[in-house]
Amino acid sequence: MRPSLPSRRLMIIQRTAIAMVVVAGIVNFGDRMALSLANPLIRHDLGLSITDMGWLLSAFLWAYAFAQLPAGVMVDRIGPRWLLGCGLIAWSVAQAIAGFVTNLTQFILLRVILGIGEAPQFPVGARVVRDWFGLAARGLPTGIVNSVSTLGPALTPPILTMIMLSCGWRWMFLLLGLLGIAVGIAWILLYRDRKSYDLRSDEWSYLTEGDASVDRGPVTLAEWGSLFRYRTTWGMIAGTFGQGYVYWFYAAWLPGYLEMQRHISIPHAGWLAAIPYLFGVVGSLTGGWTSDALVRRGFRPVTSRKLLIVVGMLGASALTTATAVIDSNAAALCCIAVALFFTNLAGSCIWGLAVVAAPAKAVASLGSLQNFGGYLGGALAPVVTGFSVQASGSFTSALLVTAGIGVSSAVIYFIVVRHPIVFQGEQL
Repeated sequence: MRPSLPSRRLMIIQRTAIAMVVVAGIVNFGDRMALSLANPLIRHDLGLSITDMGWLLSAFLWAYAFAQLPAGVMVDRIGPRWLLGCGLIAWSVAQAIAGFVTNLTQFILLRVILGIGEAPQFPVGARVVRDWFGLAARGLPTGIVNSVSTLGPALTPPILTMIMLSCGWRWMFLLLGLLGIAVGIAWILLYRDRKSYDLRSDEWSYLTEGDASVDRGPVTLAEWGSLFRYRTTWGMIAGTFGQGYVYWFYAAWLPGYLEMQRHISIPHAGWLAAIPYLFGVVGSLTGGWTSDALVRRGFRPVTSRKLLIVVGMLGASALTTATAVIDSNAAALCCIAVALFFTNLAGSCIWGLAVVAAPAKAVASLGSLQNFGGYLGGALAPVVTGFSVQASGSFTSALLVTAGIGVSSAVIYFIVVRHPIVFQGEQL
């Protein structure tokens, strides 16, 4: 039986909501990438060692990881409109102020604020998809939402590098902050949560068709705590740890790797760093589209996502290993590009898994728990890499460690994650 189609009104809401989440996400990742792009200049201006820079790069990630725990349940209880809008404004103010820092301590504090403010971004994306798309059509919009993790880094390096080389890295941070404040205000003015709409019966039927649970009010703290009783939750947390480590190894150190290991100049590194992220965008969209296609062919929604995550992480690990042993700069860049394709194929399906594995009222809650695991891995990647590179003078060991962690992620997802979570009393 073919799934029903959304009404014209729902289609307008869907497209508008996804477009706005993508814009917010591009700003989000532009803010994250700014520090990586300015890595050599900031180290010089503030007198930082490579290890210092590793801690600075990870400060955002530690704050972001632990902020995921309350962020998800707050999105589920309060709604995407205010959580993302206020978070966007808060993190953008911190980004703007970072243009005036004079020492490492100030910079770390502002990166912590940036991490806390950005925490609602992906739980909001998961909630928006769950709120406005039917079960059989959630993979592609999830892939589009997740694509900002590579679309932002793909679009912003050339632009930010040009601003940085023309006006200095401090102006780059300030302008990014002002842009984010404007986007945050626009989100609050334009987006409305689903509870604000009076849905017709056909619209409600489309949104709930084939779903294993229905949203009967906001998630309670007891229900949030009960998520930890499920094997699926722990598998998603541990598995996403590995994907987060692999992604943030590249996100934090790719420009620095190209400059230090491959001896590519800063202007060229800024442009070349964008190329792998374009492959990542394709990977995100491919993961979302393919997971929906597998569901249409009879795969269970959880299985369709899980299999693609395993394929993605094994592929990323293989290409990361190849990067460590290849001498040619061009070949290494090609390997990195394909590695990010596979990493983001897995990433889009990880968020797609949250959308189909969580109880209806707890999508953002489960998504934020898995993202907590992912950003614990992400927070370790810059620090471990910084220590490794400073000790050895090379990225080879760091690349091999990253590949090994990616393989462990694939194994965890394959063995541990099996069934969706349904709260008692929520079955249709």
